[in-house]
Amino acid sequence: DFYDLTWAYLTRAVSQGVRHAEIFFDAQTHTDRGVPFESVVTGIRRALHDGEARFRITSGLIMCFLRHLSADAATRTLHEALPFKKWILAVGLDSSEVGHPPAKFEDVYNRAREAGFLAVAHAGEEGPPAYVWEALDILKARRIDHGVRCVEDDRLVGRLVEEQIPLTVCPLSNVKLRVFPNLRAHNLKQLLDRGLLVTVNSDDPAYFGGYVADNFRDTAAALGLGREQLLTLARNSFVASFLSEEQRRAYLGDVERFAAQPSLKTIS
Repeated sequence: DFYDLTWAYLTRAVSQGVRHAEIFFDAQTHTDRGVPFESVVTGIRRALHDGEARFRITSGLIMCFLRHLSADAATRTLHEALPFKKWILAVGLDSSEVGHPPAKFEDVYNRAREAGFLAVAHAGEEGPPAYVWEALDILKARRIDHGVRCVEDDRLVGRLVEEQIPLTVCPLSNVKLRVFPNLRAHNLKQLLDRGLLVTVNSDDPAYFGGYVADNFRDTAAALGLGREQLLTLARNSFVASFLSEEQRRAYLGDVERFAAQPSLKTIS
């Protein structure tokens, strides 16, 4: 099942032009109903391996802790993940944000970083800018997922710009979750204009609807994004990734070659 689910995502992503994907998975959703952690991660990993062999799509796995569950539950999940460290790039934090501040997970994030995992966290989508500060200063997150409410705190925006901390923005799910009433009201363009390192992503696409290209297309149409803004977003996706420097340079070179195509020079 986990292989098939991951394979279905990869085939859709490849059909939309995705070259590299850093994919979140919620192990606790399944281990809490008796599915062994090994079954979850092995099925996903096999599909990612086969996807790279067949489609040349590279990938990384990010294991999320469910923030509505306890910190002790997250620690148990981290312990289960340790034998599979070589397959898991980073730990993350997702699920219901309000009422579950990042600081709740300080200890497990410390343990995860000590074990060699990178750190990311959902913050500042439904929760306040204070959660972004906590994700940065307490969890030591290298990247903030969503983060759109950062604009409510000018000092936070200044830090995000100065340190070029990536925000992985998911416009279509933001609308579904009523963070914004509609795409025309989304602040993605404002984030770009203020110099933030923002990327466009999908978020539970099978549930919320909207894969990566759908997010790009619909958001560009709603906000009137032009050629240079779209190219900036494409570049940002690789700059913000956890790829090696060699891989990052290769993908950024592909973006520049794509941008140089005559057909793109006429796009406003």
